[in-house]
Amino acid sequence: MPNLKNAKKRVLVNEKKEKVNNEIAASMKTAIKNVERAVAAKNKEKANEKLKVAIKTIDKATKSGVTSKNTSARNKSRLSKKVNSME
Repeated sequence: MPNLKNAKKRVLVNEKKEKVNNEIAASMKTAIKNVERAVAAKNKEKANEKLKVAIKTIDKATKSGVTSKNTSARNKSRLSKKVNSME
């Protein structure tokens, strides 16, 4: 347990940031899963809608520093490839 005032504050701030980052990461993962479910159900319209939402949430996660640029680019590429390869 920290003794200095600024160290105590850092602990509190880090807990808040961790909570926010976990929420952003969870929403990103959920959006990705929604796209994959729509692809598995072979519903192209729904998959396209979910893809737009997923790309938006992935970009938000990248902007806030939760994921790196390469990770987000890879995720968006894979999802787009899955949706575009549907019948």
